[in-house]
Amino acid sequence: MKLVKTEDAVGMVLCHDMTEIIPGVKKGAAFRKGHIVTEEDIPHLLDIGKRHLYVWDLQDGYVHEDDAARRMAKAVCGAHISGGVPSEGKINLKADCDGILKINREAVYALCQDEEICLATIRPDRLIRKGKLIAGTRVIPLAVKETVVQRFEAICSRYAPVMEIVPLKPAKIGIVITGSEIQSGRIKDGFGDVLRAKAKETGAQVIGQVLAGDDAEDIAQAIRDFIAQGATLVEVTGGMSVDPDDRTPAAIRLVAEPVSYGAPVLPGAMFMVAYAGDVPVVGLPGCVMFAKRTIFDLIVPRLLAGERITRQDIIAQAVGGLCESCEICTYPACGFGG
Repeated sequence: MKLVKTEDAVGMVLCHDMTEIIPGVKKGAAFRKGHIVTEEDIPHLLDIGKRHLYVWDLQDGYVHEDDAARRMAKAVCGAHISGGVPSEGKINLKADCDGILKINREAVYALCQDEEICLATIRPDRLIRKGKLIAGTRVIPLAVKETVVQRFEAICSRYAPVMEIVPLKPAKIGIVITGSEIQSGRIKDGFGDVLRAKAKETGAQVIGQVLAGDDAEDIAQAIRDFIAQGATLVEVTGGMSVDPDDRTPAAIRLVAEPVSYGAPVLPGAMFMVAYAGDVPVVGLPGCVMFAKRTIFDLIVPRLLAGERITRQDIIAQAVGGLCESCEICTYPACGFGG
């Protein structure tokens, strides 16, 4: 920041608002901080008594906050994310399609080590709709040295992509309903309609639903049949507890290699995810049928985007993995899922 004669300030950036008072008419800012002074501004500034101005000189190796924001947005945006128009030095970044938001946390932390940089994001690893605001970025001062922006761009290049949207893939889901009480007709199935509704949320196609009873081999065969029919995800419901009659985990193990049985998420602790080759198979506890949001909503959309879930991905749900069961559910605009 430096003090210059008003006539010499053309092309420089104002460091504070310039107030104009016209008695009985108005009192307010004639020029806002961050404004780049033009030749046309000089008479007006002199008329309001401004013979000298505090400014940033963009000719001295500085970048205006709006230009810095544009460059930062371009550097940080990966696939299917774009920035808008700067407003008071800030650019909002939004999703260009439905999909799973992925953010490299290490990269964001590295970028924010510079105290002149601001980059704030929403929580990643969840389903995002087209047009959703996912991040905002700006520099803190009205102008920064060119080296600050260059350093930001270099870090983004090293970690690329810093953030991206992974679109959902066309999915075919097979639903296996377990339980002899349902197979025999003693109890009406309550899972199928719930899972069909959730599939509709993600644009997935349910290719079939079978009632497999409690026999582990029958359940396993139903899973195999759906995979043979081209299912890209098989959802197996119920029978996930430690009761002796609950055979679903054992049945899944006959077909697929488990990644995790049990999760640090409530509701959803008895969740199981396994892979039969490249096809994920999930064991769904009863909470998925009656709770508004569960581990299903944290993990299954990621599977539908083609992400291969690991045990570490499940463990990472622990912080934020407790649903608060709010009277009015605002998920995903809440802390559930960390």
